[in-house]
Amino acid sequence: MIKNLALVSLLVATSALSPGLHAAQTAVVIENVHIFDGKGSTRASTPSKVLIVGNTIEAISTTAVTPPADAEVTRIDGGGRTLMPGLIDAHWHAMLVGQTMMDAMTSEIGYTNLRAAQVAEATLMRGFTTVRDMGGPVQGLRRAIEEGRFPGPRIFASGAMISQTGGHGDFRLPHEIPRAANQPLSHTEQTRTAAIADGADEVMRRAREQLMLGATQVKLMAGGGVTSIYDPLDATQYTPEEIRAAVAAAENWGTYVTVHAYTSRAVRISIEAGVKAIEHGQLIDEDTARLMAEKGIWWSLQPFLDNELANPQQGPNRAKQLMVAAGTDRAYELARKHQIKVAFGTDILFSGDNGEAQNARLASLERWYSPGEVLQIATGNNGALLELSGERNPYGKPIGVIAEGALADVLLVEGDPTTDLSLIKDPARNFVVIMKDGRIYKNLLD
Repeated sequence: MIKNLALVSLLVATSALSPGLHAAQTAVVIENVHIFDGKGSTRASTPSKVLIVGNTIEAISTTAVTPPADAEVTRIDGGGRTLMPGLIDAHWHAMLVGQTMMDAMTSEIGYTNLRAAQVAEATLMRGFTTVRDMGGPVQGLRRAIEEGRFPGPRIFASGAMISQTGGHGDFRLPHEIPRAANQPLSHTEQTRTAAIADGADEVMRRAREQLMLGATQVKLMAGGGVTSIYDPLDATQYTPEEIRAAVAAAENWGTYVTVHAYTSRAVRISIEAGVKAIEHGQLIDEDTARLMAEKGIWWSLQPFLDNELANPQQGPNRAKQLMVAAGTDRAYELARKHQIKVAFGTDILFSGDNGEAQNARLASLERWYSPGEVLQIATGNNGALLELSGERNPYGKPIGVIAEGALADVLLVEGDPTTDLSLIKDPARNFVVIMKDGRIYKNLLD
């Protein structure tokens, strides 16, 4: 019986992650392209050829590449365009982008999944071939994408956002507080959008549940937030013991904990408790930035400016939003000054659309970085952050780079985005080829 169960588990995992395992071998040769490899901030001046076999970049050459003799070969003449890695959004909410906050608190999960599928396809067609999902019931969507049932980016899932009572992930309505022992979970808990946990034992249990359901990393709310109902922005959430409990659970599964935090106190407590990455952090001081650099902490920053790209808030949440916007410039300055490892994410949620501001938010990083540096952050840097998932990373090959042995997630771009970043703001026109996992999803040159 045990052998049969093991065989079933192996077949399920194989079919989910390798939908084309039994298909005929395929190869794609992309010729006459200038490569931006995601490792530096410039593109190669010499035209190159790239050979992709299955889902992997097999060879890169300025002379010739030879596909396998038995492969079905597709050839693409790049015409001197730029070949670059697919974009990565390191702070995405696949299940929450297409909904309003009221939808998230009331909608049936079937509606949520269907909207998320629409968002996923739009995300891929904007050139984002991978997302690191920072909270939401995304496992079903991820499975459907991996099985090839619906187009979308590959997803590094956190599962439910773990929050203390009254924390950034507590979206219970007043009549649901306090909760008696026999009272049902709130809607956001039932849908596994958030998990409320108090005390080290409870936090460890909720972290283990996310890992059990397939999380590649664990997300905790360690401080106040803009969109949440109850908590002031300066609130520190979770004790060191509670955070350490989640860190222990994650490390036992070969992965890591990242935390939502804005203030120096919340960030410092989290680092001391063993977290590897900070989401946001726009209100930290220079000593805390120095600590992040010394400890090698990843800083997943978002360009939260008070402009047309912001999710508009009202009342007390508007005041919190303005505080974060005011700290964004300084955050990027500190990150540059202390050479902290920076990742890029958009954190678009409750927008009610398909996340159309995603590319413009990435392009807005040009306020602090050169175009090539922006692209490096959104490809190679973000790919390096994904590697923190260690044993929970299901892919086993580099992501975010054009390199031999890397996964074939690539974009063919009209023009040179390392000198003209505005090109990425119009993906429908300028991303002429979009490939994920070796499969071509868009080809305007065909």
